Amino acid sequence: MLNKMPLPTILTWLRIVLVPFFVGVYYLPDSLLSMPYKNIVATSIFAFAAITDYLDGYLARKMKLESSFGAFLDPVADKALVAASLVVLVNLHRTFVFAAIIIIVREIAISALREWMAQVGEVKSVAVAYIGKLKTACQMLAIGFLLLDFYTNLIGNLLMLAAVILTLISMFYYLEQAKNILIKKSS
Repeated sequence: MLNKMPLPTILTWLRIVLVPFFVGVYYLPDSLLSMPYKNIVATSIFAFAAITDYLDGYLARKMKLESSFGAFLDPVADKALVAASLVVLVNLHRTFVFAAIIIIVREIAISALREWMAQVGEVKSVAVAYIGKLKTACQMLAIGFLLLDFYTNLIGNLLMLAAVILTLISMFYYLEQAKNILIKKSS
């Protein structure tokens, strides 16, 4: 089955499969792996997964392997990785609950909006914009710094604050893009 699947789709599935391993690192006994090493392993898994996020899209465009399934699966993998990371970071008391809630709720809301817009044939109205890419980059950097936890929490939480701000701005941007269609289709 894997030999028939395009490489970008394999990378996306890999990102999904890595999520439980990433979380599981923190459940290993301290006698097996101390916290500093857990941080390094988890950060490495997260960084690798984040790189595959960039790589799968790049390869899909470059190799002309873009598909509707890949377009659906990619954000699912992204959301799973970010949500799991935020839950881990809140559990470790490295970032703020409000940041995790705002980011996760926004991701669910915009995913639902995109799904609905696709159903009514208006998916291009809420296509990924530069502000969304900037938000994602800021989130990924913040999460990486916070996972590493090697004198990087201040930088990580400053980036997390910026990510929350960009999260809200991008949410309002996408809602504004969809506003007229939302009003027209819901009345």
